Amino acid sequence: MKRSAKLLAMTAMASLLAGHAHAEVTVLGWPGGPEEAALRAVTEIYNAKADVAPENKVELLFTSRDGFFDKLQIDLAAGTKAFDVNLIATYSIGKYAPFMEPITLSGEAETVFGGTVLKTMQYEGAQYGVPTDLSLHFLYVRSDLIDALLADEAAKARYSEIAEKHLGEKLEPKNPQDWTWKDFVANALYFSKSVNPDSPTRYGTVIQAKNLLFNMMVFHSWPRSYGANWMDDQGNITVDSEAYRTALKMAKMLFELGATPQDSTSYEYAEANAAYSSGQVAAMVQWNAAASDLKGAQSATVSFAPPAGPDGRFTHIHGLGLGLNKASDNTEGARAFLSWLSTEEAALAYARAGGAPGLAGATAGKLADERPDLVQVGDYASNYGFVMNGGTSQNALSVYEAQAKEFTGYWAGTQDLDAAMTNITASMTELLK
Repeated sequence: MKRSAKLLAMTAMASLLAGHAHAEVTVLGWPGGPEEAALRAVTEIYNAKADVAPENKVELLFTSRDGFFDKLQIDLAAGTKAFDVNLIATYSIGKYAPFMEPITLSGEAETVFGGTVLKTMQYEGAQYGVPTDLSLHFLYVRSDLIDALLADEAAKARYSEIAEKHLGEKLEPKNPQDWTWKDFVANALYFSKSVNPDSPTRYGTVIQAKNLLFNMMVFHSWPRSYGANWMDDQGNITVDSEAYRTALKMAKMLFELGATPQDSTSYEYAEANAAYSSGQVAAMVQWNAAASDLKGAQSATVSFAPPAGPDGRFTHIHGLGLGLNKASDNTEGARAFLSWLSTEEAALAYARAGGAPGLAGATAGKLADERPDLVQVGDYASNYGFVMNGGTSQNALSVYEAQAKEFTGYWAGTQDLDAAMTNITASMTELLK
C-alpha cells in the first residue's frame, strides 16, 4: 500500500474510533469469519448475566482486517480511549505490551487452556491476554495410500530401497502417527513419480515456500524437533545450528528430487491446499484450519501431530486473544469481562459458536462430539506446542520475514546454505538485540 493510502486508512480508523464514545466495556475484535461470530455469541451470554452492571456490559467494535495490526499499534501508542479491550496475537504482543496492562485470569484458566496455550499470550513472564483462537500444524496423510503400501511387500521393499539411496537408511514404511521427519521424507520420495515412476500420486508432499512469514511458521516445527531455537537464555542468536541446517537440507532434497511441485516456491496456504485437494499429493504439513477442506476434498485424509525429530515431536503454535488497553476508562469492567472469558463456561460457548480455542483435555473432551478437531488441537498444543525464544518479542514478525527471505532463497537456489545462515544471523542479531 502506498504511503498516502496508508495515511488515509489510518485516519479513517482514527476518526471511527475517536467518535465512538462509550460508557460500557468496548472490545475491539478481529473482524469477519468465525472469530467475530464466536465473540458475538459469548458477548451476548455475558451481557445477559444478572450480575453484570449496565456500565460493564460489553459493546463490540470491528474494523477492517486490512492493516489491522499496524493501525492498532498506532492507536494504542496514541493513548486511544475508544476501546477498553483489544485483539492481540502471539507474534505481536511485544509491540503492544508498552501500551497494555497485564491481566489476571480466572482460577479455572490453567485447567481450561493448559500452560502451553496460556504462554501464547504472555510476554516477559506477564499474562497480557485471554487466548481465544489457536493455530498449529497437523500432518495430513492419505490413509488409503498408506494402507495399500503397508499391505504390499513389493512396495515396502521399494520404499526401503528409495530411503537407503537418498537418506542412507533402509527405512520401512510405518503408521504416520509414528513418523520421524526422515520417515516423512522417505514417504514423500516414494510417492513422487520423479523418484518412483509407479507412484499413484505425482508428488509425495507440498512444501509451501513462497517468501512469506507464515510459511516459515509451518516450517518451524521441523528444525525445532532437532533442537533448534532462535536464541539461548543469554540472548545469543542460535539460528546457525545443525538443527536448522539439517531441516533446511532435508527440505531442499524434496525440491531437488521433485517430491514437491516445481512451482511450490510460489505457494502459500491456498495453493498448497489446492495441490493436496487435487489428489496428486500423498501427505503434507499444514495449519489446523485446513482440516475440514482437506478432509472434504480427500475423504481418506487423516491428521496427526507433525513428525518427530531427535528432540521429540513439536508443533508451532500461536494464538489470537484479547487484552487490556492501558488507557481504558473502564479497567474494572474490562478486567471482569476478561476474567470471565477465561472460564470454562465462556471457552465452551466460544468453541460451540465456531471459534477455535486451544482447550486442555477435560474441557476439550466436553466437545468431542461437536468439535472433534478441537480435541486434537488441545492435545497437540498441550503436548507438542512451542513458541520460539523471542517469538513474542517486538520484532517477532520481522524475524519470520527475514527467515522467509533467506531460507526460501536457499530452497529456490539463489544462495547457498552458508550465505543464508550468515545473512539470517546478522538480521536476527539486529532484530532481537
